[in-house]
Amino acid sequence: MGTWLIAWFVIGIVSTIAVLACLTALIRHLMVLGRTARRMQEELAPVVREIAEDGQRASARASGLGSRR
Repeated sequence: MGTWLIAWFVIGIVSTIAVLACLTALIRHLMVLGRTARRMQEELAPVVREIAEDGQRASARASGLGSRR
């Protein structure tokens, strides 16, 4: 084997390891992001529900005011 072939083989292995490390880090970050989004949704659900109920009450009240005229 020539030295060029060994050099390209080493470069290929190092590049493959680097790409796999980046892919692993990306997957890990996506999992953390998914957990954070799920937790945020769970924490905000009661607030969103309350705002929706307030909006429905305001809409009902506004339609009640319109029917009085």
